[in-house]
Amino acid sequence: MSHEMFNANSNGALAPLSPPPRLLMGPGPINCYPRVLSAMSTQLVGQYDPVMTGYMNEVMQLYRDVFNTQNQQTFLVDGTSRAGIEAVLVSAIEPGDKVLVPIFGRFGHLLAEIAERADAEVHTIEVPWGEVFSPAQIEAAIKEVKPKLLAIVQGDTSTTMLQPLKDIGAICEAHDVLFYCDATASIGGNPLDVDAWKLDAVSVGLQKCLGGPSGSAPITLSDKFVKMVRTRHHVEAGIRDAHHEAARGPKIRSNYFDLPMIMDYWGEERLNHHTEAASMLYCARECARLHLEEGQQNVIARHKVAGDAMLAGIQAMGLAPFGDLNHKMYNVVGVHIPEGVKGEAVRETLLMRFNIEIGTSFGPLKGKIWRIGTMGYNAREDAVLHTLQSLETVLRMQGFNAPAGKGVDAALTVYAEAKAAGVADA
Repeated sequence: MSHEMFNANSNGALAPLSPPPRLLMGPGPINCYPRVLSAMSTQLVGQYDPVMTGYMNEVMQLYRDVFNTQNQQTFLVDGTSRAGIEAVLVSAIEPGDKVLVPIFGRFGHLLAEIAERADAEVHTIEVPWGEVFSPAQIEAAIKEVKPKLLAIVQGDTSTTMLQPLKDIGAICEAHDVLFYCDATASIGGNPLDVDAWKLDAVSVGLQKCLGGPSGSAPITLSDKFVKMVRTRHHVEAGIRDAHHEAARGPKIRSNYFDLPMIMDYWGEERLNHHTEAASMLYCARECARLHLEEGQQNVIARHKVAGDAMLAGIQAMGLAPFGDLNHKMYNVVGVHIPEGVKGEAVRETLLMRFNIEIGTSFGPLKGKIWRIGTMGYNAREDAVLHTLQSLETVLRMQGFNAPAGKGVDAALTVYAEAKAAGVADA
């Protein structure tokens, strides 16, 4: 019997929400930490209540620690992770600006599209899906294009690859290029050191390793980036600053995503811009609190162990992982769909009979790989073991000769070795 049949009462009225108990083991979103769900139910206060502005200040400091930065301008953009991307790009780009986008998966194409919509002169370089760029490739493109901005994804869940960033910031600095990164899929489960890697702007979301729902986009901006976007003209309450207008560039095309206006809203002035999404702020605050309470290095280690265990289990079942494993994200693995196995039928059976969701893929990988995530609240041993055992059962139902129990055994070995090595919460 389908779940949809339970959505109405006998009198035809809609029933209360009662979604099935899914275990979300795809590339995101994932199951939220229980404490995050509780935080979202907290009662509201006014947006200028000193309690609320105090929470906003706490969120700014919490995310400085999450991002590993001293950037004053570290705050939330209300909206999904794409809202953070748009805010950075539309605020930074003036028509005709050169933007360089290295593409190694679907979300590089997204950055390029948003930059094009902001009327940038977009230049792209690409590697085959499953690979990443070397610093030398990026520097060569910067020398050729001479862009104002480099926009790159750190972890692209469409390919499960993690782009190394730590050498790119110095390259951008040497060539006077602003360095922006979308780290939505990687933050919290993989190292990200904003200041040490000389990143000028980073935007993320909550729905991956940070263990929250989609709907809030933490961002952080360097002083250099802030100085640049504050030269852009914008209108506050319909009043033009004529004295400074001549020194400013064209106004930012979006009111909602105008970063100088949002910075004034979060700053000491508290200039009205929008009504803060209070429940999502509570949520983002708790995501950061959990991350820092567990300890950033411990959280990353937990994600690495969970990812290693899932990878070992997949390989022990006779399945082939996708891409360059030297650059695989800790929190998601791509898996080639075996010949003769109906990939979508496997996903449907896992979802409808085992209550486990794994992901499909896009573009050149559509129908060729599954993507299995181990992130946030689900980067834990029981979730890994349950997913591996259930996948083995479903594959056997399709006639695939998976060695009985080998996947779970391999994952258990990874966890045992991690515990013996003293890895926290392994």
